[in-house]
Amino acid sequence: MLWIFFTQKLMILIVDSGSTKADWIAVDNNGNQLLEKIRTKGLNPAILSDKKLEKEIKKSKELKNNSNSVTHVFFYGAGCGTEKPKELLIDVLKGIFPNAHVEVNEDTLAAVYSTINSVDEAAIVCIMGTGSNCSYYDGKKLHQRVNSLGYTLMDDASGNYYGKQLIRDYYFGHMPEDVKIAFGSKFNMDSDYIKYNLYKQPNPNAYLANFAEFMFLHKDSEYTINLIKKGIREFARNMIFQFKEELKTAPVHFAGSIAYFSQNEIKAVAEEMGFKVGNFERRPIEGLVSFHTKDL
Repeated sequence: MLWIFFTQKLMILIVDSGSTKADWIAVDNNGNQLLEKIRTKGLNPAILSDKKLEKEIKKSKELKNNSNSVTHVFFYGAGCGTEKPKELLIDVLKGIFPNAHVEVNEDTLAAVYSTINSVDEAAIVCIMGTGSNCSYYDGKKLHQRVNSLGYTLMDDASGNYYGKQLIRDYYFGHMPEDVKIAFGSKFNMDSDYIKYNLYKQPNPNAYLANFAEFMFLHKDSEYTINLIKKGIREFARNMIFQFKEELKTAPVHFAGSIAYFSQNEIKAVAEEMGFKVGNFERRPIEGLVSFHTKDL
């Protein structure tokens, strides 16, 4: 790790960001928390411009007031898996935290560090939050076999996937009547309102993901259980089974809120499709603290 000041107490910012929200934690080199936990909107550089990224970060008074004291920023986020968005976010963070060493990595790496049982454990690690992804960690390096094309074409079993399915089922009449009534009373289902949010507002993926909570509040419905399992099967077929050879020995770990609240359905699909489920982590950020402070 890089030391910025030898005499100054370190302030390390660790960030775990999806497209919907970003969790920030500030610690010293012993892992002691220095500020209250901070939450901003999601900071996906594949979707947001540099100006919008900067604006969202600076909305936090704590981050703004401590910007010159920060010595390290370790950022893990959705949309950071390719070089151009990654470099865009690095430039934004360096501009806000001028004295800091900045590292930006894809969100899958945060999921790896927070779910594996030991630093050299080989595992298949899945993210199911606003978006979804799957990688193989060989104990040292991360491997992916499919480049994500984002929420429009991919992201099976994610929040935005389920939001889209729920809206479609509502409009196509595929929901049971009692579920449809409950769904319509919880959300504004006016077609113009939906189209406005999807096509004229930023972060349509996050807008879609907001609908996914409905499933977990209505898991007494066979419709809901079947919908959850349908997404997991598609995710397993398209993403997990990229790693057919690795599946013979490696567990499959899961991170993200959708995975966390779908544990029973994931285990049922795993038994049905023949893969071994490992650990679940709702919020990876906690496990990242010890990882980034142990060598400082």
